Amino acid sequence: MNKEKTQGEESNWRCRRCHLDLVVGPVSVAYMGSRFTTDLPHCPSCGMVFVSEEVALGKMADVERILEDK
Repeated sequence: MNKEKTQGEESNWRCRRCHLDLVVGPVSVAYMGSRFTTDLPHCPSCGMVFVSEEVALGKMADVERILEDK
């Protein structure tokens, strides 16, 4: 994934393979036999999902701990 600057201080993520802007929408995530749906940025063409460091170390780490405790 590429992070490219646009007008102002905003930045958009683009798929490196397809060169399309990522869109935020529902994606299916699986972990330890559990499957759930969450909104994440993904490529509308190839489906590659971008998981930011903030999400990986925050929400996803919390879900991982909950599932491992079961």
